Amino acid sequence: VDTPPASTLLADRNEPSRAYRVRGFPVGFRDESSAGSQTQHFLFNHARLVVSLYAEENGKFSVVGFRVEPFSVRHQWEGDDFDPETTRLLTCNEVRPVQHDPTNYLSVDAPTEVVFTYDVEWEASETPWSHRWDVFLASSSVSPGDDKIHWFSITNSTMIVVFLTVMVAMILVRTLSKDIANYNANAAPLLDREADEAKEETGWKLVHADVFRPPSLSPLAFSAVVGTGTQLAAMTALTLAFAVAGLLSPANRGSLITALLMLFVFMGAAGGYASARVYKTFRGLDWLKCTLLTALAFPSLVFGVFLAVDVALTLLKSSAAVPLSTLVSLVALWFGVSAPLVFAGAYLGFKRDLAPAPVRTNQIPRLIPPQPWYMHPALTTAFGGVLPFGAVSVELFFVMSAIWLHQIYYIFGFLFLVVLILVATCAEITILLCYFQLCNEDYRWWWRSLANSGACAAYVYAYALWYFLFELEIDKLLPTTLYFLYMALVSLAFFLITAAVGFYACFWFVTKIYGSIKVD
Repeated sequence: VDTPPASTLLADRNEPSRAYRVRGFPVGFRDESSAGSQTQHFLFNHARLVVSLYAEENGKFSVVGFRVEPFSVRHQWEGDDFDPETTRLLTCNEVRPVQHDPTNYLSVDAPTEVVFTYDVEWEASETPWSHRWDVFLASSSVSPGDDKIHWFSITNSTMIVVFLTVMVAMILVRTLSKDIANYNANAAPLLDREADEAKEETGWKLVHADVFRPPSLSPLAFSAVVGTGTQLAAMTALTLAFAVAGLLSPANRGSLITALLMLFVFMGAAGGYASARVYKTFRGLDWLKCTLLTALAFPSLVFGVFLAVDVALTLLKSSAAVPLSTLVSLVALWFGVSAPLVFAGAYLGFKRDLAPAPVRTNQIPRLIPPQPWYMHPALTTAFGGVLPFGAVSVELFFVMSAIWLHQIYYIFGFLFLVVLILVATCAEITILLCYFQLCNEDYRWWWRSLANSGACAAYVYAYALWYFLFELEIDKLLPTTLYFLYMALVSLAFFLITAAVGFYACFWFVTKIYGSIKVD
């Protein structure tokens, strides 16, 4: 009613005096109280609709709540035949409203005739219209009182991540300031051979002629990954901004999905522009293949999985199957809007001149010395994903509950804050690992920048496995397959977004530090 969904007021078993709300209302209940007798099943066939109204200052009223009180009643009526238009009910009328009567519950253990009825009540409320969703914040997918855990966990995670971010930034700033000062001092005109040899120190300066060398492994694929990640990041940022501004209703999931889809389509220009700029940085010439890969790779994977699931649902005659007209509309949006925008953005990206690199690149690659064991790509990647995942792990539980347990999620302000913390953490941890890598004279940082921050997607998928085992009760093959396929796509999108953040942070960092030193 007026956006707020129907809810039911329940009592906590641990604290009977405390009531909390859950979305929806039950259709019946079981009675197992009689010892030695069979379990009885009763149907709720009467719904009392209680609408809460808030009196505004202008004399008007706003609907700020809507709950349902279900009743089970074996209706009785005047006469022998029942006519919905003329029959007067003896158990539900203007004189005698429906009441809870255990002796008159409607049992469905045997075939019986069911009459469904409802009545409406209006009640005054002190809750302003702007706080009408707070009743659901006080409820949770696990138990009432999880709101305190939610607030505490978010605050604790925020403080820890912010503290680590500041510490990493301070360490890097102090260390780099000292390194740059020493390198610039050693780069001054030297008077003797011994002083000239002082320049030959180990460290990140020694790879200045190779640090901007294009990656040896598929620069084209690298550019497409960054472009797609940029497109997804822009889509996510704008969707969150609209949600925080109150333009998207949390009760209408269709509006959120539609916003995500349309913003992804229109952000194709950003994705094409980003991939073109990166590919041009690598002096790539096959711009058409780069643009096609950006426009088709990720959407093809998503559409293929969606189509396979939809075919399976159609064969099972499920109501969740998407009609053919919707599939045609998605293809039209893809090839009619998204792909042309990717090409338009790529055209602008390739036409714009590049800023010169702060250092030149030698034609012959420098030999990379043996790396210490702790700088192995597998170890740095595994470590790089821990902190970003820790920043979102608490909020991820509530988002997963909203998606798979049909809970209501409306605290987009917290989610926006968590996303900001995630971006800062990905940037800081990727810069830190990139600095350590360069100090060990390993200039192959391009793909490592994507992997170090994007590794948190693997933790997200592992968390999805844990959530499936301990929070969900799915035992059918098709729902299980659907869950893991969709979570794989979510994890892939998470990887692309965080990988793009890691790359941009590393590229800015490398450009800044090598632009601050004097190179002969």
